[in-house]
Amino acid sequence: MARKKILLVDDVELFLVLEKSFFRRDEYDVLMARNGAEALAMTREQMPDLVLMDLHMPEMSGDECCRRIKSDPHLSAIPVIMVTQGGREEDLETCHRAGCDAILLKPVNRRDFITTTKRFLELEARAAPRLSVRLRVHYGIGNQVLLQNYSVNLSIGGMFLETDVILPVDTPCTLEFFLGPQEECITCQARVAWANAPEDLKKPELPVGMGLQFHNVSLDQFHTLRKFIEEQGISADW
Repeated sequence: MARKKILLVDDVELFLVLEKSFFRRDEYDVLMARNGAEALAMTREQMPDLVLMDLHMPEMSGDECCRRIKSDPHLSAIPVIMVTQGGREEDLETCHRAGCDAILLKPVNRRDFITTTKRFLELEARAAPRLSVRLRVHYGIGNQVLLQNYSVNLSIGGMFLETDVILPVDTPCTLEFFLGPQEECITCQARVAWANAPEDLKKPELPVGMGLQFHNVSLDQFHTLRKFIEEQGISADW
């Protein structure tokens, strides 16, 4: 059986050593990163089976790193467990909105730590919590909603939009779309996370278009998105 790769991400040396001591070296390959930027690069290079990441870090925060992992179609199935101090409601909501799979609280309880991590590591195959759905989406650069196309899939962290108008990666935009029979409107900011351009089809099974990462989704809209996806039969573990 192949050894599992675990990426531990924290800017505090003592916590990294503590986490690493929880895993037996003969069962896992333990990788370590000290900030979100380093963790994102390492995730792309090493494709770990699990990422455990602190929320508050320099250079790139844990929630921003998590959002980028979950918006990347090549990485989105990798489970991400966020670790944060205490149980502040705003920190918990930040972690949830980033699309993480579970949350652990510091000081880390050994039993909770092992139980939670093994729950994800023992899954042989884990489908990404992404719903195939065709929704009409109005969008535009900045705050202007000028264009209209259709989604291909949707998660609480973003969507893939089928379109011939390919915007540069990191372009900010505004989205407006409706969910379900009640036609509940979602309006939020987003950024272009990746592009499936005609001359460079990163995922040939998808049409030409863009992967969009949500930003500034309100708490009510977050719960509306989550409810919609779960009601369509997607098992969400956020």
